Order: sequence, then structure tokens, then C-alpha cells
Amino acid sequence: MLRRGTSAFPGGIHPTDGSDKLLSMDQSIKTYHPKVVTILSEQSFNGTCELLVQSGDSVKKGQLIGKPAAFGAAPLHASVNGTILEVRDVSNQGREIKACIIQSNDTSPAESVPADHRTQAADIRSITAEEILHGIHDGGLTGMGGAGFPTHKKYKTNKVIDTLLINGAECEPFLTCDYRLMLEEGYALLNGVRLLLKASGAGQAYICIEDNKPKASEHLNELLKTATFSGMIDETENISIKVLPTRYPQGGERQLIQTVLDREVPMGGLPADVGVIVSNVGTAKAAADMILGGIPLTERIVTVTGWVKQPGNYLVPIGTSAKELIRLCGGVTTQKNRIIAGGPMTGLCAASDWNGKDELFYITKSTSGIVVLPDSEYKEQPCIRCQGCENVCPAGLTPYQIEIAFFNEDYDLCEKLYASECIACGCCSYTCPAKRELAVRTRMARDIVKQQKWERAVK
Repeated sequence: MLRRGTSAFPGGIHPTDGSDKLLSMDQSIKTYHPKVVTILSEQSFNGTCELLVQSGDSVKKGQLIGKPAAFGAAPLHASVNGTILEVRDVSNQGREIKACIIQSNDTSPAESVPADHRTQAADIRSITAEEILHGIHDGGLTGMGGAGFPTHKKYKTNKVIDTLLINGAECEPFLTCDYRLMLEEGYALLNGVRLLLKASGAGQAYICIEDNKPKASEHLNELLKTATFSGMIDETENISIKVLPTRYPQGGERQLIQTVLDREVPMGGLPADVGVIVSNVGTAKAAADMILGGIPLTERIVTVTGWVKQPGNYLVPIGTSAKELIRLCGGVTTQKNRIIAGGPMTGLCAASDWNGKDELFYITKSTSGIVVLPDSEYKEQPCIRCQGCENVCPAGLTPYQIEIAFFNEDYDLCEKLYASECIACGCCSYTCPAKRELAVRTRMARDIVKQQKWERAVK
């Protein structure tokens, strides 16, 4: 069951020596209960929900409070028991987004007994694929390791799926929330994988983990063996652990598919086009919580790390304040800082030289981390045509050429240079000796090219 793979995708980098993850990977998950949560109506970019509540309403945890109003949205639920204080626009990472602000009465809830699906392999024989798909939708499940795309849309495909990949690579520096989930919620994860495997119709599933997390792969492999030998997992459920070499961005969907299956997703295509669905370990665990426990996606694990006094991993309700979580970790330890929402390679900078007082952002379903880094001042220099960005690009692009075309507003050339295939991993900027913001400009070119293609398609 324990298999070791070889890296197959082009490019990639090793941005750290592993000391970044050591800051929090041995910190077990702690639960935090905020007094107030601010639940954004937009949990992913352009994934807006219409809020169904108003000021003064009483809500219960798990209650539906928002219905999808856009293609990229999933149902939204109250993350705490409490009272709606306001429904208004709030500032979140430079944007005004309508939000539901809830006063919680869950500040000191009694510890609940773990559900059976969290402590043993569940009997899922009587649960149909259709029931699983309905549960994934009704529970508001989204991708919890990336863009936050609605999970049910991945699984409701007319493509023939033969393989399910469960992404536990967690290749982004500093983040360890998925690692802790694999160690502490192993049975819930495995039960979720089994449910997603059944929903996908695939014949096999791989839980993919980089080799810098041996405890996680060994632990899940042991649970899988125990459940199989005891008969709790049917022999037709073909699930195995795939150990992959540590290399960023191993956790990208296309890169994971190339590494594990040696298949290349076509330009403009989706994993389903090559018979694959990819889901994060957090999404799999959330599937088990909803279908076996009746609990919608209302909370997630967040890594708070970097230049804070006490890095850690916290299980928090959706809508928790990032400022509160940093305070919970003892505050920042450098005055010249950058606060990153997510990981340092793909996350957005929420603040520079943060004073510890201003609000930062609110946790969404896809917020995997809050990383505090020391601010570094540098000036961009002219491109020296070293082609380093081309060598490390996992999508096989030439970022420096796309940047030139972007500056010249030659978007047709950007399209010819395949800017639409940028995965915004940041490898190009990381490796650039001239410190050019290649990742930002390539991503902007990508978005313009995609918009042009869409406009041509609807004419």
C-alpha cells in the first residue's frame, strides 16, 4: 500500500530547507471559539452567495444562511450558534464584500464526544453515490487547499473518471494544517476518501503525501491496513498511500496528476479530461463530517506561523478574525512585517508593517494559513535574460517574455505565449535574480487572456 513515486512534472523549486514547517508541524490542533464571526458572502473569488438572514435573527451552527448566486459559489452556513448583529459590507484584503456578522454564544462549549466516523472505519455500503453528491452540495463543500471551487461541481461530471487523487502534499512553505489533519483526523480523512471514491465512480484512489511528512504517510498507512484486515474497508475500495518527492509546487492539480499518473491535462482543460478528480485532504474530511456526521462545512484548521511568538494550528469557525488568531499566538515579533493570507508563495499580502490593531481579513473555507514574514526591501532590476524563470516554470511558460508583452499591452502575444496556462505558483518571481514581479504580471496577463477568450466565445 505504501508506494514511492518519482517527480515527473517540469520545473519546480525547493524554496526552503524545511525549518519553516518545523515552526508548527509538531503543534497539535487547538480549538478557538471567537465571540464574533464575520462570514463573507464571497468565500472564493467571484463565488458570491445571496445572504438569507438579517439583523436580529437567531441562527444555529450549520444553518443555511446563504445560497449560491454565482457559478463558483457553494451553500453557506452559520459557523456558530448566536445572533445576527449586522449584514453589511466589510473590508477584506482591499475589497468591500457583503458579510454576515454573528455574535456567538459558543464561547465555552462543552467538549463533544468524537463521532464514530472520526474514530473508526465507517460502514458506507448502504450510502449511494447520489446521496454522497447531494451531501457534498448541501454541506457547502469547497476545495480547501486552493481556489475554493465548489466540490460538487467537480464530481458532477459527464467524463469517465478512473482515478481519484487526494492531495496531502502541502508543498506550500510554512503551512502544516493538512499535516496535522492527517495525523489527528486520520479515520475521518479515510472515511471521506472512501465516500469521494464512491461518488466519483473511479476504480482507485491515492492519498498523495510528500516525503518530508513520513509520520503522516506511516500513520495513514497503518490505519488503512487495520481497517482492511478487520473487514471494515471493502476489498473493492482500492485506496493506497502515494509518497512523493518534496518539490514545489507538487500540490498543484496538474503537477500532481503528472507525477502520480504520468498524464498531462490538455491546455484549457480540466483534470476530468484525463479521467481524474483531485480533492484536498481537508475536503475529504469535510465530506465525512457532512455525510456521516450531518455537519456542514463551518470550520477549518488554520496554520498561524512565521514571525509570531507561538506558531500553531487552530480549528476555528469560518469568519474568525485573522487579527485575533495572531494575538492568540502572542503577536508579531518584527515591526517591519508582511501578513500573508495563505502561504508565502501563492497567498496575498494583507498588510505591511502591521501595527497589531487594524483588522486584517476573515477566515474563509479556503484560508489555510496566516503567515507573518519580515518585510524585505528591494528594487527591481532590468531582466538579464537568464531564462531562470523559464527553467523553473512547472507550466512550461516563458514568464519574462510574457512580462514584456504585458507591459506593451500586446495581449494577443500573451495569448500566443500561453499566459492562460499560468498556475500562479510564484516560482518565476522566487528564482529571478533581478527581483522582478514576474508572477504578478504573468497572472494578470493570464486573466486578461482568459477574459478575451470568454468575450470571443459569447459573441
